[in-house]
Amino acid sequence: MFINISNLKKSYTSGVVITEVLKGIEMKIDKGEIGVILGPSGSGKSTLMNIIGGIDRGDSGRVIVDGIEVNNLNDDKLTDYRREHIGVVFQFYNLVPNLTVGENIEVVSNISKSPLNTDDVLAAVEMQDKKHRFPRELSGGEQQRVSLARAIVKNPKLLLCDEPTGALDYQTSRSILRLLELVNKKFGTTILMITHNAAIAAMANRVFKLRSGQIVEDVVNQGIVPAERIEW
Repeated sequence: MFINISNLKKSYTSGVVITEVLKGIEMKIDKGEIGVILGPSGSGKSTLMNIIGGIDRGDSGRVIVDGIEVNNLNDDKLTDYRREHIGVVFQFYNLVPNLTVGENIEVVSNISKSPLNTDDVLAAVEMQDKKHRFPRELSGGEQQRVSLARAIVKNPKLLLCDEPTGALDYQTSRSILRLLELVNKKFGTTILMITHNAAIAAMANRVFKLRSGQIVEDVVNQGIVPAERIEW
């Protein structure tokens, strides 16, 4: 089991008010699968993803990713974990504005132990002809492609996608989903997405429905739909 989470709990304290965000999460994903976490705003999706990605820590429970007990890592080891194992694609692209497309990707490639070839990655996301452009010269969809390329060039074992189509129009969204599907198949990358869009679940191996900090449904998808056929 590539991701194995058991009884994960997380709460935040503000003054005397304690807010339980995650209330005993159980989750399993095999290596090379695509997982989708569905849930409304405030359900705990982002908190769960941040803990899996080593950005935040759970209060209790176990979070195991590729044999690594993430909750037990000290700060230095957590930094190594994020650098060596995790790629992240955000809803908003977070590109460095004064660097070209190629430079945005190479910044990440240069700190990775076993990076993929920059030109190969640009070709995979169909952006090889924009290598010397700056982010301001790109459309939103093109910027998201670069964001995806930047995340996968480090050759991560796990790609986390936080609403990767949230800021895009319908056709561009479908294009990004096709690229995620391609990355999963071409590089064998395990992918976990969080989204409000229930239609995206059709392309996933596993679908988790999160409500009020609890997984209320855990479905193994027996009839996976290719990304190019997803509609909403």
